[in-house]
Amino acid sequence: MAARTMQAARCPTDELSLSNCAVVNEKDFQSGLHVVVKTSPNHKYIFTLKTHSSVVPGSIAFSLPQRKWAGLSIGQDIDVSVYNFDKTKQCIGTMTIEIDFLQKKSVDSNPYDSDKMAAEFIQQFNNQAFTVGQQLVFSFNDKLFGLLVKDIEAMDPSILKGEPGTGKKQKIDVGLVVGNSQVAFEKAESSSLTLIGKSKTRENRQSIINPDWNFEKMGIGGLDKEFSDIFRRAFASRVFPPEIVEQMGCKHVKGILLYGPPGCGKTLMARQIGKMLNAREPKIVNGPEILNKYVGESEANIRKLFADAEEEQRRLGANSGVHIIIFDEIDAICKQRGSMAGSTGVHDTVVNQLLSKIDGVEQLNNILVIGMTNRPDLIDEALLRPGRLEVKMEIGLPDEKGRMQILNIHTSRMRTHQLLAPDVDISELAVETKNFSGAELEGLVRAAQSTAMNRHIKATSKVEVDMEKAESLQVTRGDFLASLENDIKPAFGTNQEDYASYIMNGIIKWGDPVTRVLDDGELLVNQAKNSDRTPLVSVLLEGPPHSGKTALAAKIAEESNFPFIKICSPDKMIGFSETAKCQAIKKIFDDAYKSQLSCVVVDDIERLLDYVPIGPRFSNLVLQALLVLLKKAPPQGRKLLIIGTTSRKDVLQEMEMLDAFSTTIHVPNIATGDHLVEALELLGSFKDKERGTIVQNVKGRKVWIGIKKLLMLIEMSLQMDPEYRVRKFLALLREEGASPLD
Repeated sequence: MAARTMQAARCPTDELSLSNCAVVNEKDFQSGLHVVVKTSPNHKYIFTLKTHSSVVPGSIAFSLPQRKWAGLSIGQDIDVSVYNFDKTKQCIGTMTIEIDFLQKKSVDSNPYDSDKMAAEFIQQFNNQAFTVGQQLVFSFNDKLFGLLVKDIEAMDPSILKGEPGTGKKQKIDVGLVVGNSQVAFEKAESSSLTLIGKSKTRENRQSIINPDWNFEKMGIGGLDKEFSDIFRRAFASRVFPPEIVEQMGCKHVKGILLYGPPGCGKTLMARQIGKMLNAREPKIVNGPEILNKYVGESEANIRKLFADAEEEQRRLGANSGVHIIIFDEIDAICKQRGSMAGSTGVHDTVVNQLLSKIDGVEQLNNILVIGMTNRPDLIDEALLRPGRLEVKMEIGLPDEKGRMQILNIHTSRMRTHQLLAPDVDISELAVETKNFSGAELEGLVRAAQSTAMNRHIKATSKVEVDMEKAESLQVTRGDFLASLENDIKPAFGTNQEDYASYIMNGIIKWGDPVTRVLDDGELLVNQAKNSDRTPLVSVLLEGPPHSGKTALAAKIAEESNFPFIKICSPDKMIGFSETAKCQAIKKIFDDAYKSQLSCVVVDDIERLLDYVPIGPRFSNLVLQALLVLLKKAPPQGRKLLIIGTTSRKDVLQEMEMLDAFSTTIHVPNIATGDHLVEALELLGSFKDKERGTIVQNVKGRKVWIGIKKLLMLIEMSLQMDPEYRVRKFLALLREEGASPLD
């Protein structure tokens, strides 16, 4: 049949608009025919026809989606001719259709069964022509949906003949829907439509994990468990397709807080997370950079960080990629609201803005905020609730296995280029570097490298490298041990200088009382190490002044070999206010909680309390702080030994402080002449003849003197001429009331 020129018209009824058919007068064409509409020499469109008496003869009516698709205008002249389908090649086997709500005001969150949709589609549009790129309106469950034909595959001719299919797939541009055609619905890119059932396509989505990522080469030494926990909590849900997540009603974790001591790998962890994810480059913000001197600019800076995520969420919906925002030193901008007296409230409004952006009225599901701090106690509580920074992960000091991993990472290049001497044992270094942070281990490697390099620098008038020797440059075990001894000291470790001054004269075991104190101390150390029931062990060494309590406490701490030993002494807090003193004491205990095994020596407790018998006066603030800290158990998996010393047991009894200690050990003075003689022999300060004279005077008698005072008297008498030393020593004993001699 030859082509006819007809005029494009508007579809007469809404019902006919939903039929996806072009409408003509019955005088022009029969209902059910297929026609080719030619709008220009190169543009042809195929429609199925329906007839309606209200259409003027010579006109052909189209719905709005049809006119948009074909680029038609009302009254336009077009050529129309009959089109015949080749049913052996042009019957639709499968058709992929993009679907979305027709009007945004009709959007809802109810799931729609794609299987029922497909059955309804075949019923409504059976024996109709469809073309790739065609737009139409589809009514389902009293809702209107906009459809776009994305892909058409022809039905296998063998199936049409009733034979088994060959499995061959043929793409076609135009096809005819038949009763056994299959329809697969695909959600539009920015649609919030929820599809369920089997008649929907698997959405093409980018893998969240970078395909080139190798977990074994990630370079996060000692943080395997922490990284595994973060992956489980924050990323496992993001690996699954959005439709499965929607069906579970699952919401992604939006925030992670990494906290812990400086140098333990918080920034490294955040950096590696950014590299691992197949997402855009993370936005890294240093907390103080957010603040601005102009009113409202600080809040605007927060909004700018989330602008890209908001725009992509509106455009792509659930298929939006992950936007990572990393806040370093987040405590600078997220302090507890109302905590800054006299401020203009800028910090409070910044916190409010950040809270509303992470989890406010308009929720973003495509963000991941990573905050890092070493002061989690300062951060506003509202930021730490589930839905915001809900994954709180402590990045603590690495254990021995972790230290070995970190040292292997930092020495790998030297090992590759044969610059690491064979005598370097990484496992030995891992044992020797207790309580070293990751940054301190890296510093140790750098110090060892510089020590090795320094050997090959000529000590002449000019600074020159001895190139002959430089070719044989190697970092040796000695370089590491020298750096360990002289260069790098752990911030959360044991500084021998802290307690060396307390035991510079050694421990004089003048009798059973001293041995008993040391033995009991060793038992308590073993209890702290080995017992799972008592993670907190505390002991009070009490006795008269100058009896050597501090030296014994320092010796017990040293012999424990705990990786963290700190002495809380009043001589380090001279001039401190009560509040400053409480904060200093609390910091020592907080640092102790970060180590697996810790020992804190609280020396001269009555001096810490500012106690004087006149009044009596003491600091109740410091007393209450100590009472709390002495009873507070360390975090799970950590163990703490507290050794206190006092010369005023009676005062601590009145203050109810004795009950805060697990046990009390008495440190006596030297009370007998035999013990005094034993002490003199161990010290070796007097010659045999001089010692014999002293023995004659004190043997079998009662004395009363502290070992510290005895050392002082001995050293004073040794300054005399040899013939007067003994006489002076005995006179000093009498003056001190230590001897009953007449």
